[in-house]
Amino acid sequence: MNATVTVRARRVADAVWPPALFGAAFVAVWEGAVKVFDLKPYFLPPPSAIWREFVGNLSLIRDAAFVSGGNAFVGLLVGALFGIAVSFALMRFRLLNDMVTPLAIALNAVPIIVLVAVFNNMFSSTSEIPRRLMVTLVVYFVVLVNVAKGLRQVSPIHLELLRSYAAKPVEVIRKARIPNAVPYLFTALKIAAPLAVITAFVAEYFGGPQNGLGSRIVSNIAASRNAVAWAYVVGACLLGLTFYLISILLESITRRRFGGDDSRGSGPGGGTT
Repeated sequence: MNATVTVRARRVADAVWPPALFGAAFVAVWEGAVKVFDLKPYFLPPPSAIWREFVGNLSLIRDAAFVSGGNAFVGLLVGALFGIAVSFALMRFRLLNDMVTPLAIALNAVPIIVLVAVFNNMFSSTSEIPRRLMVTLVVYFVVLVNVAKGLRQVSPIHLELLRSYAAKPVEVIRKARIPNAVPYLFTALKIAAPLAVITAFVAEYFGGPQNGLGSRIVSNIAASRNAVAWAYVVGACLLGLTFYLISILLESITRRRFGGDDSRGSGPGGGTT
């Protein structure tokens, strides 16, 4: 037991120290560059000033992060469920796949500013729905592409074996296609989780309630409070990192509980956007 804990702790340490060391070096270089080149605060504030503002405005940043995080979570959940459902429909009906896939690609290519403006006109200026819809669309496309790929790219040998046992279509889906698609789903979620946070607070730039991270960043930059704006950016980074770590944790729990192998998940990341 102790040996297992030691091995896991060593793996965690090996995974954490390289990015931690790089981050510390990056912050040190940033702080030194601001002092050496005498960069003005309105151009680039030093990390020490950003940290002071982050600590001083922690409650405000937390409240704004809850708003943006709530929108990101709702959009992530709805977009993932919708993407999974449509993936199964596209796998089952070839004609539907030929019709929906080009439409999804075209919709994903529309600039975010256009869609957010349309959604803001559809709902009240105090509604959070436009931002959640925007996150839903972005997440939907990522999940759709990956899960659909996982459902289709099943080994022909597995399919032939199931058919040789006279397996019904439902059994083929349950025993072959779904297990093959699970690693692709978690790859999509690891991409979509931080992307949902980015979309949620970027959508705040274009109207709606001024209570999230994006609107606070814009308002502080407009007031020439750059260090405070950067403090909210740090909050956004931490929120995105939290979403990403949760997706990794869910993948780890699922793999441990069902004995899955994520080796098949190494391929789908390349065709997500």
